[in-house]
Amino acid sequence: MTVPVTIAGAGPFAFVVDTGAQRTVIARELAATLGLAPGRIVRVTGMTGSSAIGTVVIPSLKVSVIGSAAIEAPAISAINLGARGLLGIDALQAHAVGIDFDTNTMTVTPSRKRQSRERAGPDEIVIRARSLFGQLVVTDAYCNGIRIRVILDTGTSVSMANGALRRKVTRKGLGSAGASQPVSLTGVTGETVVADYTTIDRVTIGSLTLGDLPVAFTAVDAPPFRLFGLAERPAMLLGMDVLQLFRRVDIDFANREVRLTLPRETRRRGELRH
Repeated sequence: MTVPVTIAGAGPFAFVVDTGAQRTVIARELAATLGLAPGRIVRVTGMTGSSAIGTVVIPSLKVSVIGSAAIEAPAISAINLGARGLLGIDALQAHAVGIDFDTNTMTVTPSRKRQSRERAGPDEIVIRARSLFGQLVVTDAYCNGIRIRVILDTGTSVSMANGALRRKVTRKGLGSAGASQPVSLTGVTGETVVADYTTIDRVTIGSLTLGDLPVAFTAVDAPPFRLFGLAERPAMLLGMDVLQLFRRVDIDFANREVRLTLPRETRRRGELRH
């Protein structure tokens, strides 16, 4: 899903909201069409690797009623982005991302730090998170009884777990719910890796238990785990393959809060099986 973005008054252009990316990215072809000035060379870290990428200067960017100052954005081939660009957490701080899977829409709205917590609705689960390099990390989470860190990543279609989690699961003999199969994953930098795609018996996030959770393990940890200092701690990037199990997902950066609206049939059970 994408949101309409205007750049220096031009557009709108369809951008993916990527809560797992630290930086906003623009398609190289769009940057050329708009005649954006070149910036520095920076290192971009994606799910499958990291590369030195040239940037362009976006003089102004607006999504909905939210405007931002100039952004130095890496310019990457559109075929690897799947859209005209990605909105990273550099543009999402102090905002809230709402994903409504019933209507297949995504919104980005301003958010302000509240003095008190809002109560959860009858079909909602509210999870508190910590901020790590601007990224929201859920620490009240367990995989088959093992404490894990979970990052909600709206920019990836496949959930991924790190080697530290795989080693702990194997060492304790907890196993997974199904046999693995190889899948090929291509990241925004254009690099491709082969991963073992399998399911995990049970993942608990807050008061919610997810059963038979699909997840990919790569032979070498995805670079974001190292970037966020999670290479040695069991961790998981929760992608859209899992988030779409809910009716709605709200990620509030200002209040460090994740709100999940349960499917109607699981409203009272507190457990969701894929």
